[in-house]
Amino acid sequence: MTASLFTPFPLGPLELPNRVLMAPLTRSRAEEDHVPGPLMAEYYAQRASAGLIIAEATMAMEGHSSFIREPGIYSAAQVAGWRLVTEAVHNAGGRIVLQIWHGGRACHPLLNGGRQPVAPSPIAISGDEIHTPEGKKPYVVPRELADEELPAIVEGFRIAARNAIAAGFDGVEVHGANGYLLDEFLRDGSNRRTGPYGGPIENRARLLLEVIDAVQTEVDLVGLRISPLNSYNAMADSDPIGLSSWLAERLNGTGLDFLHVMRGDLLGQQQGDLLTPIRERFSGTLIANMGYSASEANAAIAAGAIDTVAFGTAFLANPDLPERLRRGAALNSPDPATFYSPGPAGYTDYPALP
Repeated sequence: MTASLFTPFPLGPLELPNRVLMAPLTRSRAEEDHVPGPLMAEYYAQRASAGLIIAEATMAMEGHSSFIREPGIYSAAQVAGWRLVTEAVHNAGGRIVLQIWHGGRACHPLLNGGRQPVAPSPIAISGDEIHTPEGKKPYVVPRELADEELPAIVEGFRIAARNAIAAGFDGVEVHGANGYLLDEFLRDGSNRRTGPYGGPIENRARLLLEVIDAVQTEVDLVGLRISPLNSYNAMADSDPIGLSSWLAERLNGTGLDFLHVMRGDLLGQQQGDLLTPIRERFSGTLIANMGYSASEANAAIAAGAIDTVAFGTAFLANPDLPERLRRGAALNSPDPATFYSPGPAGYTDYPALP
């Protein structure tokens, strides 16, 4: 039988009932102190028919916020709040993993008690501004991390993974994409350092690989998201295809359960085929993301080019997306004005099929 979006798929210890995955989507609906609440539980439970939910970027450690109301996983209150979410999703028959994250240079002092953001090199994000409690502000020049500070960051990810399991998640996805800390180390446009964590790709990838190893000591199901072409957050690499090819082959030795690839550039500045060289080299599960229609996703899965597809804004506006795709039903249109606004509007009020 030819595989499609609706063919079950084994992923680590999980059996996914379909291959319509929910991509991580920052929605800024956490409560005070970055604690998930009942509204977030309702939102994720509505989308439990996804083959797998990859929950939104979540602060692995305190003091590195890039948004005003994103969730964390470093406090007991946050673990308890996320437990509301995982129980709601599991009670609805779903599966959910947590994306753990460090904002790196995309953080701002006004979001972190005056603390200067950190990065591999002292290069600020240019061409954009960040939302703060005082309105939109320019990004600041980050402080360059010393080599001796990096083990504490690895440990922070390990503890975050442990907390995710305590909160009831089925696994974790390490966020290595979109211009946040691990991606900043990985790409040479933002990593200009020398020494063991700079220069050639094997050094630039060192922190990411150390994080993956640490997280795997706590969690049975571990994935990684990357975006080698995405120029969001002023990111670039001199050889994104070479970077992708090297990393795909190197990840085979880590025991990683899945690699989640953003195949394009949100800003349209960089182009290239990432998925072909990654598929040729990476022996694990390959999840693709960005701009897929159901027909393109089915064709790619049937051809063996990818294993599953993660849908973003389509899941945001369509809590029952797998069923809509199965029926060929019309999709609700997302409302960008409510992507990051507080409350249920544009969050839990999108209608499902009758």
